[in-house]
Amino acid sequence: MYDVVIIGSGSAGLSAAIYAARARLDTLVLEAAPMSGGQILNTYEVDNYPGIPGVSGFELGQKLREHADKLGIKFQTSGVLAVEDCGNYKLVKTKKEEIETRTVILATGAKHRKLEVPGEDQFTGAGVSYCATCDGAFFRDKTVAVVGGGDVALEDAIFLARGCARVYLIHRRDSFRGAKVLQEQALSSEKIVPLYDSEVKEITGNDTVEKILVYNNKKKIEEELEVNGVFIAVGIQPENQLAASLTALDEQGYIVAGEDCVTSVPGIFAAGDIRTKKLRQVITAAADGANAITSVEDYLLFSSAELRT
Repeated sequence: MYDVVIIGSGSAGLSAAIYAARARLDTLVLEAAPMSGGQILNTYEVDNYPGIPGVSGFELGQKLREHADKLGIKFQTSGVLAVEDCGNYKLVKTKKEEIETRTVILATGAKHRKLEVPGEDQFTGAGVSYCATCDGAFFRDKTVAVVGGGDVALEDAIFLARGCARVYLIHRRDSFRGAKVLQEQALSSEKIVPLYDSEVKEITGNDTVEKILVYNNKKKIEEELEVNGVFIAVGIQPENQLAASLTALDEQGYIVAGEDCVTSVPGIFAAGDIRTKKLRQVITAAADGANAITSVEDYLLFSSAELRT
């Protein structure tokens, strides 16, 4: 039986693994994909992680994994089907086996939110993308659209403007929500065309994306734009399938847990983008990993004391 099973190997899961190793906990990390790092793998540049400005998301993810490997953490690529609360131990069910553990840290993160408009699913992988750094190179010297108004949308537009002929930056409100420094960079680019108060209503084309239908909410008019690609950056939604019938969730589907990462179920902890929090960044996910292990240690100590009495 493990002391802790960590489900997810993004920033939160890897940070938890590092702290678990230092706490001498018998630990297993279960990851759905063979590449550790989570969402940051798709980030072209991480410029706000202290001490290593300008590091690529891929490099940072690999550094975190290398740190955990150096400390001897056991990793296993396996999809988790369910987590069951069995009182003083938990049962983690994967496609291959059932794993017993005294505690579980859910660090499953979140996934990209969709626009849910006609043509989005049809052209995913054929002009529609949710990762500018992954697919931007395919659109060199072409015209693309970025949909969204937060940090990710602004970062995507700035990145794409380095190689694309034109970048439409489409946002449904009258101003962007992202960091001021990103807004300044985006709006100072001659290649980036901001379209405020606007929404994409349809994505069309033959084999690949050719046009998008954009509706201006203020002027109440529709406009058809010729584009070769559409990059969607309208937020994320929690990967809460394992938690849905296990722990308390908020209205948005995030696991209810504070900075101590303690959930409504004793012995179950939540770290990173999956839990309720104000700021979802690499640094806050890494902090969650550390806090989660501290809470695991407290729980194990308390449980051991109860058993002795």
